[in-house]
Amino acid sequence: MKKILKRLTGFVLRLILIVLLFTVALVLVYKYVNPPLTPLMVMRYVNSSSEHRSLQKQWTDYESISENMKLAAVAAEDQKFATHRGFDLESIQDAIEDRLDGRALRGASTISQQTAKNVFLWPGRSWTRKGAEAYFTFLIENIWGKRRILEIYLNVIETGEGIYGVEKASQVYFGKTAAELSAEDSALLAAVLPNPALLSPVEPSEYVNGRKVWITGQMKNLGGQRYLRKIGE
Repeated sequence: MKKILKRLTGFVLRLILIVLLFTVALVLVYKYVNPPLTPLMVMRYVNSSSEHRSLQKQWTDYESISENMKLAAVAAEDQKFATHRGFDLESIQDAIEDRLDGRALRGASTISQQTAKNVFLWPGRSWTRKGAEAYFTFLIENIWGKRRILEIYLNVIETGEGIYGVEKASQVYFGKTAAELSAEDSALLAAVLPNPALLSPVEPSEYVNGRKVWITGQMKNLGGQRYLRKIGE
């Protein structure tokens, strides 16, 4: 029995080591190679009906994305992005307290967490997936750095039904490149990120217009484009 347990323990440890080495290697590859697809893109495509099946995306480098768009995304989704280490502990604590008090569960995911989830994981809310998300968030924060995280985030986020990334969204919605996005365009695009399949930046609802105004104000409160210097060149 002891021999069996010893062999089983050795097998489990080797398996864990293989998984760790593989995931670290994959994160290292994506530091230099752009992710071709994400699990969400594949799942959305497969689960869509044939007449609505679409996957539109076009990669654009960090330098070719409007500073307005970078700032709008941070203002809308994660205003502490430049200073945290992947996790907004204060927001997590507030979310836990809201849950314990019986209030609706609110999101506390940072841009780093969203990027880790989008690039490496499947959609879901299980503790296993959350643990994997935390692990990948730690890796990309320490291997990629803030600039690469934001670049990949802006290229893989869902921006409409079958549309991914700000470059393709800019072309579809505004007839321009991501480099040409104005502050208003960027705020509108960032405003639909909570539910891009239902919300539209070209036919904005009252909710989207309200978020656009709020995001524009937050962009100014962050110090405008000077904020982006904290992310690094």
